[in-house]
Amino acid sequence: MSVSIHPSAIVDEGAQIGDGSRVWHFVHVCGGARVGKNVSMGQNVFIGNKVTIGDNCKIQNNVSVYDNVHLEEGVFCGPSMVFTNVYNPRSLIERKSEYRDTLVKKGATLGANCTIVCGVTVGEFAFVGAGAVVNKDVPAYALMVGVPAKQIGWMSEFGEQLDLPVTGEAETTCQHTGAQYVLESGKVTKQ
Repeated sequence: MSVSIHPSAIVDEGAQIGDGSRVWHFVHVCGGARVGKNVSMGQNVFIGNKVTIGDNCKIQNNVSVYDNVHLEEGVFCGPSMVFTNVYNPRSLIERKSEYRDTLVKKGATLGANCTIVCGVTVGEFAFVGAGAVVNKDVPAYALMVGVPAKQIGWMSEFGEQLDLPVTGEAETTCQHTGAQYVLESGKVTKQ
């Protein structure tokens, strides 16, 4: 297995890209980036120096993964979604020492055109809807929509909304996989 890199892409010396990964048209991967196996980087993607990307991630067209953003395994970044790394940027004030870490955990989906404000953690298998603006931590399995993003439900690992209330205690079964999910103390867990 090897890495597929389009001739128009720029991969700086020192960048680590895992086997089976695909680097499409006009991508730029900086030299300090650490990219896992079987990662797809669509057209016009930028990957910064202080970035880690886990195995099996999909980064769709026009996404910039800036310094201090870390994606665990299996994260989906929808077309033109946005990461930030400075909370209060100004052109006239240098703030590179103020970058805030952003962590997107295993299996999460970040919908097209959503924005993830720096300094937050998006939980495992959470689902951020298209166009949402996330400015606070997102629980595992949470379904987030709107500006600012608000939780309206819970999602299965399969990517379908679960029949669970946002709060309270309940349990349900994923109709596609048969997996059991339990809501308790404001958190969903898969059994």
